[in-house]
Amino acid sequence: MSVEDLRRNRMMSHLASSLEAGCNIGHYGRLVFTMVARHFLSEDDLVSYLSRDPDCDETRARALCRQVEEHDYSPPTRERILEWQSHQDFPIVPSPEDPDSGNVYKDLQFPERVYDHITEYYEHKVESEG
Repeated sequence: MSVEDLRRNRMMSHLASSLEAGCNIGHYGRLVFTMVARHFLSEDDLVSYLSRDPDCDETRARALCRQVEEHDYSPPTRERILEWQSHQDFPIVPSPEDPDSGNVYKDLQFPERVYDHITEYYEHKVESEG
């Protein structure tokens, strides 16, 4: 997979283009980019993108990649991304009024283990409630 695969989602294309332009996409922008892009890029390619952000050198980029990998974070929902966006200046979701904008599950195909992880989470949540 490649960054071109990521560009099928408008938000991810926006984040990739912003990083290519050397923009500071903010802590949450980098977190969202990492949580999604790790399923499409090698760690070295992901670090290369993240370290184009002036507030994220290679060491910070690798640390973020490792943190996301070790915790096996699933790609965030649109609602979570919008919540995080409210805590920073950089617009992660370029068109928040569009209900499809920021929904990575609509445009991108993730490895099956991502969907399995989400299903397990909700099954565990239901079991703990009942």
